[in-house]
Amino acid sequence: MADRRGVDFTGDMRDPSGEPVATVGAGAETIPGPESPTSVPAVDVNPAVATDWLRWQLVDSAFPTGGFAHSSGLEAAWQHDEVRNREDFRSWLTSSLRQLTRGSIPWVNAAHAQPGQLEALDRHCDAFLSNHVANRASRLQGRALQAAGERIFQAGIPAPPLGHFAPLFGALTAALRISHPDAVRIFVQLHLRGVIAAAVRLNIVGPMEGQILQFQFATIAEAVSCRGLPLTLADLAQTAPLLDLWQGAQDRLYSRLFQS
Repeated sequence: MADRRGVDFTGDMRDPSGEPVATVGAGAETIPGPESPTSVPAVDVNPAVATDWLRWQLVDSAFPTGGFAHSSGLEAAWQHDEVRNREDFRSWLTSSLRQLTRGSIPWVNAAHAQPGQLEALDRHCDAFLSNHVANRASRLQGRALQAAGERIFQAGIPAPPLGHFAPLFGALTAALRISHPDAVRIFVQLHLRGVIAAAVRLNIVGPMEGQILQFQFATIAEAVSCRGLPLTLADLAQTAPLLDLWQGAQDRLYSRLFQS
């Protein structure tokens, strides 16, 4: 059966007149899709390369984790004139990444190492996140991630009672057989990308300048990832109390674009 663009879903490509222009060879391997099977030529795929595609999918802005609904406290800091210009934002971003090292990466590490302890880690994370805005944002993003992981990857991760983002991220990447260092790098990249996107939407920086910042902060992000790799739950700390204070004021803003 061909659609109006001339694609035969039995495996043949046809031009607009209906004439076949390509066929699948005899060595084809059938890979079932969500609705109908698709035939592709049989090839030997390097598992490491396949994992690269999975990493790219997780960091894609189209992956539905709900991160773009949150600014990690940037909007509140901006409205309270604590982030007034581009230089202030660079300072805020540096502090935010340092806080991520001690406040979130240990949860990723613990859940990646022991995904079977996800429920206990989830409850522990809920107790640690005493800021109600940060706690709510973590639960919203975590539930979105868990739902996406089940629908897209059939990861088989049972929904924890509260669904905090960092422990769920660690458990999901472990289930997808993503290495621990790569899981932490992806986690840091998601945070960096999310807050820069929030700065663009708040008109603190422009789209091109946002990308320049992301490029310039690559070495800082890598340093954050490396420092965070060995951290355990005993290393949890709040290193940026002012950021936590500003984020807690999110619900008091007269008007706002973000949930946190």
